[in-house]
Amino acid sequence: MAGVKMVSALVLIVVMAVSLGGKWAAAEVHHVVGDDRGWDLPSDVAGWSSGRVFRVGDKLWFTYSAAQESIAEIKSKEEYESCDVSNPIKMFTDGLDSILLDGEGIRYFVSSNTENCKNGLKLHVDVVPKHTPEKPKVSKSEGSALAVAAAPTTPTPSGAPSRISASFALFFVGLGLCFMGF
Repeated sequence: MAGVKMVSALVLIVVMAVSLGGKWAAAEVHHVVGDDRGWDLPSDVAGWSSGRVFRVGDKLWFTYSAAQESIAEIKSKEEYESCDVSNPIKMFTDGLDSILLDGEGIRYFVSSNTENCKNGLKLHVDVVPKHTPEKPKVSKSEGSALAVAAAPTTPTPSGAPSRISASFALFFVGLGLCFMGF
């Protein structure tokens, strides 16, 4: 009888995994701004963001030297272009900051060091709904190029570890159910 329960539990887990298609596991993507270089002048943050899709529920991770840098989230395109950090929405100063993209719309992040900001250490993201496919797009403003994060039609590699981790978690839940005699 225990063998039938074990097989039933495994079949249930496989059916759940197949029916979900991994979509539930990839709902949140963690974007490390600038990849390995982090939030740093030579990291080409605008180039990094080009071709990426930022969706509601994703997180941005900023890594930087807190002794030399801080990040300001600002309200407008005008503040972004002029590197005006006099009235920020929020300042980030820890050196490792996680920012939840909790709503649709444009978000602006700049170096609080005006000189670094004017030399290109700033990020502009367009947060789209969770389930909306986007095509790559780039908009230009006078004096600077703004990389509008939009995206490839295939998932980004940064989402793959989430799917793998979720698959392992699902496997271990099933394995646990089998050993418990369900």
